[in-house]
Amino acid sequence: MNPLRFSRFAERLLAVRPELKEELDRAGHGQWTAASMRSFLRSQNPGDESALREALRRLRRRVMIRVLARDLGGIAGLDEVCGAMSALAEVSTAAALEVLEPALEAELGAPFAGGGRQRLLVVGMGKLGGEELNVSSDVDLVFVYPEEGETRGGRPVSNHEFFDRLGRKLIKALDETNDEGRVFRVDMRLRPWGDAGPLATSFDALEQYLVTQGREWERYAWIKARAISGDRVDALSAIVRPFVFRKYLDYGAFAAVRELHAQIRAEVARREMSDHIKLGPGGIREIEFIAQAFQLIRGGREPSLQLRPTMGVLALLAQKGLLPPQTATELSEAYVFLRRLEHRLQYLEDAQTHKLPAGDEDRALVAQAMGFPSWQAFAPALEAHRERVSRHFEDVFSTRESPRHALAPLWREDDRSAVETQLAGLGFRESGNSAARLEAVRSGNRYRNLPEASRERFDALVPRVIEAAGQCGNPDATLARCMDLLETISRRAAYLALLAEHPEALKQLAALMSASSWSAEFLNLHPILLDELLDARLLFAPPDWNEFGRRLRRQLTELAGDTERQMDALREAHHAQVFRLLAQDLSGVLTVERLADHLSDLADVMLQITLELCWSQLSSRHAEEPRFAIIGYGKLGGKELGYASDLDIIFLYDDQHERAQENYARLAQRLNLWLTSRTAAGVLFETDLRLRPDGASGLMVSSIEAFQRYQRESAWTWEHQALTRARFCAGDATVGAAFEAERRAILQRRRDEPKLRDEVLSMRQKLLEGHPNRSELFDLKHDRGGMIDIEFIVQYLVLAHAHRFPELVANSGNIALLKLGARLGLIPADAAEEVGSAYRDFRRLQHGLRLNGAKYARVPHEKVSEAVAATRSLWRRVLGTD
Repeated sequence: MNPLRFSRFAERLLAVRPELKEELDRAGHGQWTAASMRSFLRSQNPGDESALREALRRLRRRVMIRVLARDLGGIAGLDEVCGAMSALAEVSTAAALEVLEPALEAELGAPFAGGGRQRLLVVGMGKLGGEELNVSSDVDLVFVYPEEGETRGGRPVSNHEFFDRLGRKLIKALDETNDEGRVFRVDMRLRPWGDAGPLATSFDALEQYLVTQGREWERYAWIKARAISGDRVDALSAIVRPFVFRKYLDYGAFAAVRELHAQIRAEVARREMSDHIKLGPGGIREIEFIAQAFQLIRGGREPSLQLRPTMGVLALLAQKGLLPPQTATELSEAYVFLRRLEHRLQYLEDAQTHKLPAGDEDRALVAQAMGFPSWQAFAPALEAHRERVSRHFEDVFSTRESPRHALAPLWREDDRSAVETQLAGLGFRESGNSAARLEAVRSGNRYRNLPEASRERFDALVPRVIEAAGQCGNPDATLARCMDLLETISRRAAYLALLAEHPEALKQLAALMSASSWSAEFLNLHPILLDELLDARLLFAPPDWNEFGRRLRRQLTELAGDTERQMDALREAHHAQVFRLLAQDLSGVLTVERLADHLSDLADVMLQITLELCWSQLSSRHAEEPRFAIIGYGKLGGKELGYASDLDIIFLYDDQHERAQENYARLAQRLNLWLTSRTAAGVLFETDLRLRPDGASGLMVSSIEAFQRYQRESAWTWEHQALTRARFCAGDATVGAAFEAERRAILQRRRDEPKLRDEVLSMRQKLLEGHPNRSELFDLKHDRGGMIDIEFIVQYLVLAHAHRFPELVANSGNIALLKLGARLGLIPADAAEEVGSAYRDFRRLQHGLRLNGAKYARVPHEKVSEAVAATRSLWRRVLGTD
């Protein structure tokens, strides 16, 4: 069978270009490759624009003839055909730039910016990006370049002008029609702002557009985007990826596809395009929509789905269980059938068409080219494929109601006693209260005023929440906390969809709600953290604070100029890390001590990054880097931070510049404002600055000399006690080292022990009077024999004996210092062990109480009697009194 009879275009071309018949002879020996295309172009010596255009068109004719012959002759499969045409587009683009760019640089100079030499990135969109180009396709391109700047040499112009002119020359080289034809039609309408936008766009402008103007359909347009020229491709991907692939599972993508598909269907009907095999019912576009919808929904969480070729995506969806294997097979078979048909329609006249022919002659040719004896034999096969595609599309995107959960009638039940009975059967011990809670939600205005779609999701979730709560040890409390959260997020459809589609996330949520009332309150305040439940690997991964800091700095750099968003980003990042630590804590992965270390390290990172940000925005700064340090006291200083601990901090500097005091005072004020201000994302930290020299009446920031002078001449003994748990947290390490040297010097001073004992006892009495406990419970922190007593014992040992034993000034924690005191012979080893264990137990009990919302950390006396007795015994031994 002569394949040329299926292409009038090929017959005409060979009649006027008989030398191309050699391509028919070579068709049986192999296809054109990118390497052979480049070799051919080099042999043509395209030294100028005119020679370039002729060479590219000669190459295109040769490639087309051989592709056509191999395809219609049954030698080449779909992958080879699309691959050859995509390679032709890439090689032609690269060859054109090799000629056009140097010529333009000779006239205007080479484009430069802060990042160095600039290159044009030609981004292939759609089928070119996916390496799926059809045989008579146009190419959808977007032109981008890294940075604004100016050319060097020649006649200087802006980088934008340079790349605009280069882009226009490239389009002309590919698209201009002459006696030799064209290489590819070029379509630039997918660029930012479409036809109304600039031809070439900088990275910054592209990112700004995607963030502020990008529409849902543009996410589909960019899903296959691939740079086919230029460098800094990773930087471009970092801009596009978050726009296309969302961090959370984006079920809004289904609705977007429905809307876009409806618009296309309406246009097809208006223009009577039912015979359009790309856009019509059951056409190529519906298959692509199915694949791309799953990519948009899950690609942000599952990077493997961020691949481009449609056939590869369909196979992966089946592998992951996201599409039934039979569905994926039928869609893949239909895709190959329709794409092969597409090519045969285009071979007829080398025309970009997707419409089935109307004439009998052309219909017969197309049917035979597809391997059927007649149109009558071919048409049913085509219709069968299109019917299957339409059916699968409706299955994926329909809004058909899911099977009802077995507990759905319970949620809908109006008879309170019936609800109570069913809840009791599920293990709810306070079924009356739980039934009342469900009834209150269902009759409340918040639920009644929900949009219909949100109410349907809410109704689907509640039965599953009841089931999950019933499997917890405290089902009534868990249900109440979960219902509070559902009400909080009820108007946020994405969160409801997230939980509805992810049973594992709902199960994890119920476990967190069951384990801690504090975690329930935290999630209610910050429901954005629900995203963290989606990947257990990330949720329970050990923290890497260096990597966390790098990611956060990059994010803040991208938000430069938007103070409000930067403040929110700091809070959201901190909350996410706290939530991960909370999940690990509640699952038993972390000890109280390890948790406190992590929370303290996290606070250090947040302080350092906030300090850097605030200094960079201080217009009057007199140095590139501030000689400024943040010193932590109390829980932060001792690395015993809890989830809701305040930060006891002071600010020091060591700088002789005439503007140093003024600038660092402004920095301290701004820093404290950034830490403590409440934004839409909440508060970063509450701070307490009263431990600075002269307390609340003193300057907010002190020079290191003023700090030294105050500590040596004016500080009270209790302030030296506080120094035992102080450390450098963030800022200039040199200033931090100067502080540490002064801390050690102060703590190692020889002291009058009787006077020191009296002052420590006096301060302990003041704290006791300031926190009276009139309950019958033991206050783990404030009562005699509790945590403060242990801390005061350690502080007294340090201040009394560090002049003889300098190792006591190490800020290594109370338990470690008790053991050190025993090794030095200051206290008995058994007492050190018992009181160290008591301190650990007190912290563990305090932590558990706070996780469940206790206002005071108090327990029955009998629960801690031995620990209290051991502590009071050591107190008497060290301080000589009760």
